[in-house]
Amino acid sequence: MTVEHTWRGGFDNAELNALHARGFGYEPGDADVWGRVNDHSLGWVCARLGGELVGFVNVVWDGGVHAFVLDTVTDPRHRRAGIGTALVRLAAERARGAGCRWLHVDFEAHLDAFYLRACGFAPTRAGLIAL
Repeated sequence: MTVEHTWRGGFDNAELNALHARGFGYEPGDADVWGRVNDHSLGWVCARLGGELVGFVNVVWDGGVHAFVLDTVTDPRHRRAGIGTALVRLAAERARGAGCRWLHVDFEAHLDAFYLRACGFAPTRAGLIAL
């Protein structure tokens, strides 16, 4: 089967909340992700394998030249198959097509190989305030 990656693909809250729970290792919640992405995002990419949601990334933006990758997740059963890299690649293409000049991402050190090598991000200095 081929994984289909779709810009602004359809999903329901239950399936995305379940994917986030599997991918990030917590109990499923009931967040209204559909409402959130429609209110705040430039777009998002869904990855489906045989109709099942196996990957997702959200792209928020400032309405100008900066876009931000959030919540990149691949189902643990399908990792290391290129799904996440393809999610980010399509997100970058669409952000570029919308006139963005920069695509930002924050990530933990154990994801260096994914974001820096597989996806092509350059390391930068950044700051963060935990609220």
